[in-house]
Amino acid sequence: MLILLPPSEKKAEVKGPAITVYTGVLYQGLGWASLPKAAQNRGAKSITIISAKYGAISPTTIIGPYKEKIDNKKMRPLVSAKLDQHSAELIIDCRSSTYQSTWPSPIEKTVEIKVYTKVGSVKKTITHMSKKTRGEVVRAVLLSKVVPKDPEQLKQIVKESFNCKLIKGGLATPWILELYI
Repeated sequence: MLILLPPSEKKAEVKGPAITVYTGVLYQGLGWASLPKAAQNRGAKSITIISAKYGAISPTTIIGPYKEKIDNKKMRPLVSAKLDQHSAELIIDCRSSTYQSTWPSPIEKTVEIKVYTKVGSVKKTITHMSKKTRGEVVRAVLLSKVVPKDPEQLKQIVKESFNCKLIKGGLATPWILELYI
């Protein structure tokens, strides 16, 4: 399993492991510090953060706080060099579209996490709270007794906490796990 996360604009003021330097709502939803050691170990092995400054990094990579916008053209070869080597059976993509363009993950084994709300019968995209929800999804996956190996197993884990719908990928599109909050 490979879990792809974006960085956070909001950062701690001191150098430390990337997972603690990034402090935005996704990372608040993930709640790394309160995870049991086994879940943190699973996360350390499966999470890759796409950083505007450092490229594709582990949650345990020591970084300093920074203010930098991603330069996709510059980062694409660095991120691809690291992620092209990954042999995960399942990729859980929690990146925003800006960060997705740094590495096109293999669509046949990628599940993008999308968050919506329904107003009447109309599905509406949520932006700010979707980040927090993605963090909560990652937390649920790390706490699960089962390591998901395919999109259906991922849905089974996530549906314990969220109303969700799995949409099968196609030849040119990844799987989508829609969450409704």
